[in-house]
Amino acid sequence: MPQLELNTVVAAIFALFALYYLLKMLAAPARFLLRVLLTGAMGAVIILVFNLVGGLFQINIGVNAITALLVGYMGLPGLALLVAVQKFLG
Repeated sequence: MPQLELNTVVAAIFALFALYYLLKMLAAPARFLLRVLLTGAMGAVIILVFNLVGGLFQINIGVNAITALLVGYMGLPGLALLVAVQKFLG
């Protein structure tokens, strides 16, 4: 059976601490990215549902990253803003 030397044990403990702090530092950006992706997906779903209903009135909003994030972040006021801008610009 191999002997564990003190240097090996200290190196393993140091590696565990380094891994812990590395994961802790990366958790906040990962959480932010996940929130942005979920907000965009929610906005895209809202726009798609609106396009199904708005198709009866010839009102359609294009689904892209900017509009999906805008509607996802602002909700129905953002959707109303997009419809107003579309009507204003023709």
